[in-house]
Amino acid sequence: MNKLLKLLGELHPESEITHDSALIDDKILTSLDLVTLVTDLNDAYGIEIGAGDITPDNFNSIDAIASLVRQKGGEICN
Repeated sequence: MNKLLKLLGELHPESEITHDSALIDDKILTSLDLVTLVTDLNDAYGIEIGAGDITPDNFNSIDAIASLVRQKGGEICN
């Protein structure tokens, strides 16, 4: 999970992103952030997140992103 938190932190170093952060609902992540994050996740975890996977439900929380990464075959370490 540290790698995921690091990726999110690099997108918004000014924000304190926690497990409770509503990344989409609270407008922490923009559409441009999502494009960057998807590319970073694909590279960091060796997965392929498709356009159909980019939904608010999949990116609204750290746990949702971690679940998506796992579904795509990536390994999230706590």
